[in-house]
Amino acid sequence: MDTLSYKTVFPNEQQCQREWVVIDATDQVLGRLCSAVALILRGKNKPDYSPFVECGDNVIIINADKVRLTGNKWTDREYLSYTGYPGGQRVSTPELLQQKSFNKHLKPGYNPLFIKVMKGMLPKNRLGRKIIGNMHVYNGPEHPHEAQNPKVIDINTIK
Repeated sequence: MDTLSYKTVFPNEQQCQREWVVIDATDQVLGRLCSAVALILRGKNKPDYSPFVECGDNVIIINADKVRLTGNKWTDREYLSYTGYPGGQRVSTPELLQQKSFNKHLKPGYNPLFIKVMKGMLPKNRLGRKIIGNMHVYNGPEHPHEAQNPKVIDINTIK
């Protein structure tokens, strides 16, 4: 019996086939949408998934301003952050973070609400910080990534 034939093969970044994907967030629940996007960003929906390699797709989320939250979470949920100084604890709500996404001084494709939610669903290491850069969120139906020929995915079909 040849034991070398049973060797596990791990893909590296050059062997991974990375694509661009467009997801429409109209009337989607924020947490459920982001959990499916986290699956795509990490590459867990691919057969050659490896936990320590960036093999996920680039995700473009359009119509992010039409995302839903159930109940009174727009105003009642609180996200805490700390500046590091005494008395520097800051409180923000999803409604406030969504309003910040319309700020013209933010770089295009950056949405503070989606970044806050997605950071909790990705690994807390160098790979997670690198993966979050592959997500581009836009409030309207247009995006500047047409040159990458992204394919449109219905998020409701992803398990």
